Amino acid sequence: MNNNRRTVLKTVASGAALATLGAMSSSSNAASAASASVTSSASSTSVKPAGATSSPTLILLNGRFHTVDKSKPTATAVAIKDGKFLAVGDVEDVMRHRTPDSQVIDLNGRTVIPGLNDSHIHLIRGGLNYNLELRWEGVPSVADALRMLKEQALRTPNPQWVRVVGGWTEFQFAEKRMPTLEEINAAAPDTPVFVLHLYDRALLNRAALRAVGYTKDTPNPPGGEIQRDAAGNPTGMLIAKPNALILYATLAKGPTLPRELQVNSTRQFMRELNRLGVTSTIDAGGGFQNYPEDYAIIDQLAREQQLTVRVAYNLFTQNKGKELEDFQKWSTMVKPGQGDDFYRHNGAGEMLVFSAADFEDFLEPRPDLPPGMEAELERVVRHLVSQRWPFRLHATYDESISRMLDVFEKVNREIPFDGLRWMFDHAETITPRNIDRVRALGGGIAIQHRMAFQGEYFVERYGTEAAANTPPIKRMLNAGIPVGGGTDATRVASYNPWTALYWLVSGRTVGGMKIYDSSAQLSRDTALELWTNGSAWFSSEQGKKGRIQEGQLADLAVLSADFFTIKEDAIKSLESVLTIVGGKIVFGADEFSKIAPPPIPVLPDWSPVKTVPGHYRQVASSKQLAALPHQCAGACGVHMHAHDVARKSTVPVTSHTGFWGALGCSCFAF
Repeated sequence: MNNNRRTVLKTVASGAALATLGAMSSSSNAASAASASVTSSASSTSVKPAGATSSPTLILLNGRFHTVDKSKPTATAVAIKDGKFLAVGDVEDVMRHRTPDSQVIDLNGRTVIPGLNDSHIHLIRGGLNYNLELRWEGVPSVADALRMLKEQALRTPNPQWVRVVGGWTEFQFAEKRMPTLEEINAAAPDTPVFVLHLYDRALLNRAALRAVGYTKDTPNPPGGEIQRDAAGNPTGMLIAKPNALILYATLAKGPTLPRELQVNSTRQFMRELNRLGVTSTIDAGGGFQNYPEDYAIIDQLAREQQLTVRVAYNLFTQNKGKELEDFQKWSTMVKPGQGDDFYRHNGAGEMLVFSAADFEDFLEPRPDLPPGMEAELERVVRHLVSQRWPFRLHATYDESISRMLDVFEKVNREIPFDGLRWMFDHAETITPRNIDRVRALGGGIAIQHRMAFQGEYFVERYGTEAAANTPPIKRMLNAGIPVGGGTDATRVASYNPWTALYWLVSGRTVGGMKIYDSSAQLSRDTALELWTNGSAWFSSEQGKKGRIQEGQLADLAVLSADFFTIKEDAIKSLESVLTIVGGKIVFGADEFSKIAPPPIPVLPDWSPVKTVPGHYRQVASSKQLAALPHQCAGACGVHMHAHDVARKSTVPVTSHTGFWGALGCSCFAF
């Protein structure tokens, strides 16, 4: 760009310069011009008073915006005012709204998408515990996982535990196996360790068994098994049969954080979600998540305007046999939609009655729901429909869904749903017949990437043909049913939306097994729509958010790479480098780090988040890797083995941050 052009741009805020800019015949020239002006205006952070009629406070230029708006699918610039998109188009459309106090940001040609919306996550419960948990999401080997465990055990003070709670599977590891109890005890002989694997089992070391009081005389609880050795002593393995109550009840025995640290923990979790481009969530409640007691922290953050993720929350019954009483009480305390765009009530579920829970432990046979389920469910659904409470219901298997739909149809005949939002969660094996029944009742289906973590188990039990359309997402979409994307994090699958989007697009599990062919895989555009506009339906907010569209809430993520063109495997590594919620920057990295809020100090100091900040990330650059000794093609001068053989093996020797790679020589793997 020549010096004359730069001079013109430095005065672009004046009326004469704006007129000149608007008269430019080439939109590409205009984009270049506006981008050059960023240097002189990006440092401005003043915000107009609410209700002001002047131009917006934030302008984003030189981006590749994928809007999820069919009437205008792409754009290169947006203007944002009072938390909403004011203009979406090219630089000429947007710069007319600029005033001297506007903040202008050059996106450097990066891909921009609407903020991601997880339609089924357990953010509130997950936030209270986030700083207590060591994450194994994406960790490449058992050796790495055990190293992390050992390091955290040394840092964890008595009486706290080391907890690994969900988000991983044995198939992600190079060794393709679980860590053993012997390995866990060796890594942490004195600090209690609780390792949760999906919905099927938990591993406790000897210190944890002592902490929870499980002995030879402890009976198996209903619906669970304490595995024992030949002498009858607990080994440390807890098995979910047929549900996960034993796992959750044992986890609940561990120490909790004090209130002030739960605030920090929840903020850390939201920041981690922001780092991944998540701007909205629907909280599906959860076991041992009591209302209103366990909502005090999220309430406080909402009142203090410290939420960086929008939360619509459902209420999950906590009292087996007294589920109706729970909802009768809550319906006098809070109304659906009560709150604001950041924090609002969303209805009932995902648990409506305990007898309707068919947990998806694919290592065990499908559970049969008890005969009295229908009567119990009908009483609750009648109450919810009469109170006009939206509801959602956990349902894995088509056999369960058939019986649940019988109840819904019966209630609808007497108390019409009449447009009331309701939905199934999960629905992995739903059949075309029941998809049609859902559509007839005006329901939706929220799908999650549980098969990405359990696909291997499903195939082993039911076969590859049964897995090929599990869940049958394309069939749902073709039937015209609302479908939203989500994770079901944090205790089963990972909260990382890119793992879910990778699964939708590639048809593969996190362990690499191909479970869907091209007929079941989604295009990247469709997958993104499920995670944005699709999810908005599940909180009755379609038309309000989910698209980069004039008048909608200004939530977006600027990506680290182009989701639409990168290789499938690279989707798993995507992050946001600039996340905006309601027109405010909540996260920034790389060139945007200086204009973003700084990281929040992690509390307490021994928290795993201090050293393992969320989902595993490969930190080595290609240049760094190329310089490492085990990247050479020749033989090791010390051990005389061929490095090239080691490098091509399945052991993660190319990760210099991992167990084998950190040793500097691949021969330690063999």
